[in-house]
Amino acid sequence: MADLEQARAAKEHLRMALKGRSDVRGIGIARASDGYQLQVNVSRSPGPDLPGAVDGVDVRVRVVGAIRASA
Repeated sequence: MADLEQARAAKEHLRMALKGRSDVRGIGIARASDGYQLQVNVSRSPGPDLPGAVDGVDVRVRVVGAIRASA
């Protein structure tokens, strides 16, 4: 698994690769059992075009639906 610095660098590369996609709601770093991984939150089930790893850091995709403001 990746350490925190590797995950931070990979997150930036993934952010640039996914820039402008309307289904992406957020990109973050999540703890994994033996290090860190990237998490991509999407509004709907993505196609196969999302990578499984970036720069050796695993990518987990999570369908969160639409994001709305709450009062």
